[in-house]
Amino acid sequence: MMAEPSRVRLTLASKADAERGLFGFVAFRLGEFEIDGVTLRRTRAGELTLSYPARRDRSGRDHPYFRPIGDRARRRIESQVFEALGLGEVRP
Repeated sequence: MMAEPSRVRLTLASKADAERGLFGFVAFRLGEFEIDGVTLRRTRAGELTLSYPARRDRSGRDHPYFRPIGDRARRRIESQVFEALGLGEVRP
């Protein structure tokens, strides 16, 4: 069973960043880990999504420091974080 996000916090982005789709920065606890630096973004299709911090190598490839394992885990974490932020059920 996967731990649920708790102590979810949101820091809103600047107006200029928000105009480019960045809603804000999210931090939360997941089991024994403090997850920080996650961005809350609005996609071009208008959906909210979480993006995880990553380093970019010389080839331009991103290497996330942490990320959900698989689409099911990603959707579940997003749903729980969005609900904790009062955004309701954003996606199934």
